[in-house]
Amino acid sequence: MSDLKTITLNGDTRQTNAQTIAQLVRELELDPAKVAVERNREIAPRSTLEAEPLANGDVLEIVHFVGGGAEGSSDSWTVAGRTFNSRLIVGTGKYKDFEQNAAAVEAAGAEIVTVAVRRVNVSDPNAPMLTDYIDPRKITYLPNTAGCFTADDAIRTLRLAREAGGWDLVKLEVLGEARTLYPNMKETLHATEVLAKEGFLPMVYCVDDPIAAKQLEDAGAVAVMPLGAPIGSGLGIQNQVTIRLIVEGASVPVLVDAGVGTASDAAVGMELGCDGILMNTAIAEAKDPIRMARAMRLSVEAGREAYLAGRMGRRMYADPSSPLAGLI
Repeated sequence: MSDLKTITLNGDTRQTNAQTIAQLVRELELDPAKVAVERNREIAPRSTLEAEPLANGDVLEIVHFVGGGAEGSSDSWTVAGRTFNSRLIVGTGKYKDFEQNAAAVEAAGAEIVTVAVRRVNVSDPNAPMLTDYIDPRKITYLPNTAGCFTADDAIRTLRLAREAGGWDLVKLEVLGEARTLYPNMKETLHATEVLAKEGFLPMVYCVDDPIAAKQLEDAGAVAVMPLGAPIGSGLGIQNQVTIRLIVEGASVPVLVDAGVGTASDAAVGMELGCDGILMNTAIAEAKDPIRMARAMRLSVEAGREAYLAGRMGRRMYADPSSPLAGLI
């Protein structure tokens, strides 16, 4: 008779032949003396793990201490009371298929993805869906009003998104016209006010204008997302001065949204003090999207480290690294 058991371990289903909790811990290549275990919502004392039997259907949480309290980095950021470790948000358009999209999200280390809200394909209800590849229980979905040109359309879209998935943290963009895809700030501000009153938590795409950004914050935006350059252009951040002014004046997170073309662009945004970067085309249209996703992850981390380190002051003239006195 097989001893195979099906358990839930740290939220995931797993099969094991382990007879005791200690055997399971060793199966995970961990030391029972260095972990804490909860089984079926009750703490299993470390001294009893060797004898504590493991049963089919058990639900376990196994934890240990890591530096800073979070894997990889303790430099987290928070929006609307929700905390994330990754400062890179990835879009879900333009990839050759959902499988490549999912691989890029993983390579980027992203914890949030933007998703467009579109009508279901009633002619093929069995067609693949994004949720089949990117699990919304593990990755935060950020419904996006991409393609909306009026406040009314954007509001209706997000109401449907909340009905479909229960999402209240959303990304609002209301476009002015199709050539530049610049935001219509009058419509954007109106939509922000309505959505905030209805309990939404809008992260809002906007022009790189510190006054407009502050107006959105006052209207209920939980984050402001100024463009670096036109959507999909890959031109990089065109006006570092105004982005920095937005960062200095905001009391909500600031994320560059649109215009990033390569890793150095993302690093610049982070060096300006932004809380994060959102991108889609820069990864999806790269010759190797997965490799570019990794590059973007590293550049966001590097830019953040540089910002926290504090760059040297700019000088008009040279300043020698070694003293000139005492030369032979």
